[in-house]
Order: sequence, then structure tokens, then C-alpha cells
Amino acid sequence: MANKGLGRGFASLMGLNEIENITKPQQQQPQAESPVERTESDNVVMISLLDIDPNYEQPRKTFDEDALKELADSIRVHGVIQPIVVTPIGKRFMIIAGERRFRASKLAGKEDIPAIVRHYTPQQIKEISLIENLQREDLSPIEAARAIKVLMTEFNMTQEVAADRIGKSRSAIANTLRLLTLNDDVIALIEKGRLSAGHARTLVVVPSEHQYKLALKGCDNQLTVREMEKMVREFLNPKPEKQKPTIEDSKELVSLVSNMQRAFATKVSAIGNGRKGRIYIDYFTSDDLDRICSLVEDWMSDKFRKEEE
Repeated sequence: MANKGLGRGFASLMGLNEIENITKPQQQQPQAESPVERTESDNVVMISLLDIDPNYEQPRKTFDEDALKELADSIRVHGVIQPIVVTPIGKRFMIIAGERRFRASKLAGKEDIPAIVRHYTPQQIKEISLIENLQREDLSPIEAARAIKVLMTEFNMTQEVAADRIGKSRSAIANTLRLLTLNDDVIALIEKGRLSAGHARTLVVVPSEHQYKLALKGCDNQLTVREMEKMVREFLNPKPEKQKPTIEDSKELVSLVSNMQRAFATKVSAIGNGRKGRIYIDYFTSDDLDRICSLVEDWMSDKFRKEEE
């Protein structure tokens, strides 16, 4: 079973564990002009919110406003229980982990926030930002897929390596990445929360030009994932339509139409089969109609005369 918690890769990058042969980064000593204020903890400092910048490499682009307000309410009462992690950039600090707590602290009217200061290279900053969000499942399915793709591309990782670093199974990584192969309109539905990742993955095997139309049928949980899978199977493997019997299936009907054409000297056609259908006799001028009527009248007169006899 895939590990759902924080993986060893993240812990190693963050320097937050005691794994053998891993050296903890040295704690930054605040300078006279530094905005950092020491607390009783040797590892945690209080930093003014005005001196902290969000991480421009943050893969998470949207934050649930209601959830932020709830967190802000909790912070007003209990404070920030878990410190954020920052790295010094000049005389300022950039968030490595904990942007939700940072944003909620601002909403709560706080002036500073507890933080752990770590020194990281630009590459480590990007990798940690991606992995921290992926492991905590703070990203939307599409944000997660894009973050994994960046992680693999920029750090030359295979799916197996990325899975190990994030703490998920390789199949989970592969399934998430498949979402990026979908039509842009379908991806937009996922980003808006109208189509779940489970529903969307069923469409990966569908040609791009048909994906959006099928996606709309599964939006807003109109169908279960299983029902969506069935719909896709039926779309890709439609049952052949039963062909209805035609005039060609009845030799007697074909012969009748041929004889009528010779008798009326005009076009005669039929639709249907030997059991049910219609016969059409065409006329193109009033003379044609007169001739056809005369032939029918002669036939009916002859028929009635024979019946009287």
C-alpha cells in the first residue's frame, strides 16, 4: 500500500528528521538589522508577516477562501500551532512550506508568525515546494499533475523515483499524469471542480474531439465513475444497428415493382419488405396521370365484370 504520509524524500530535503548520514542545516543567527526575534525554542523564531514573501514556485494557485477563514478563526484563538518553514532571501524570507498558515495569519490580524529558518539552494526550494504540496494533498488534480510533471522534467526523475519522493505508488503518479493528456476544455472542467479526477480518467482513451461532449454528461456527479466507464465503453464499441429488411429481401416484391413499371410505363418504387411497406407510382404530367387512371379503371372494370359472371 502506498505511503500516505510525508515520505523520506521530503523529510530529508526539509532537514526535519534524524536519518543517518543526514546533517541538519545550521540554524541562522539573526543579525542586528534582522527582523527575526528569538523565542524560547532553539529552532523556532518569530518573524514579522511583513518580512515574508510567498514562494513564486508554489504549485498551488488557488486557496479555498472558506477554509482560510476557518483556519484564521482557529489562529485567533489558539495561534499558529505548527511553524511555517522559510528560507532567507537577502534581508527577507520566502515561504518554503506553510503558505496557508501565512495567509490565514494575515486574515486573523496577526503581526508575526512562528517559523523554522532553513538554508536551501534554488533547486531544493523548487523541489521541496512541489513535494510538500503533493504529499499534503493540498493541490487540485490538475495542479498536482502539473507539479509532478515539473518535478520529473526539471529534476530528471522517472515515475518510480517521483513516486518514492512523494510517498505515492507509481500507478497513482501515472494516473495523475494522464489527466494532462485530456482536451483543454475537459481540463478546465476539472479545475472548476465540476468533473472529478476519477470521472476524467475514464475519458483518456477517448479521441480528443469527443471528450468534452462525454465529460458534460458526467459533470456535477450526474453519473458515477462506473456509469461513466460504461458510457465510454459503449461509445468506443457501439453495438451494430440491426438492418431492417428491404425490398431487395423479397423477390416477389421486386418482380411486382418491375411488372408495374412496364404496365404503367412510369417509375414505380417501393419501401419496406415482403410483409409491410408502401408502393409509389410516379406521374410527371397530366397525361401520365390520365393514362394511369385509365389503366386502373380498366383493371377494376374487368375485375368487377369477372366477379359478376
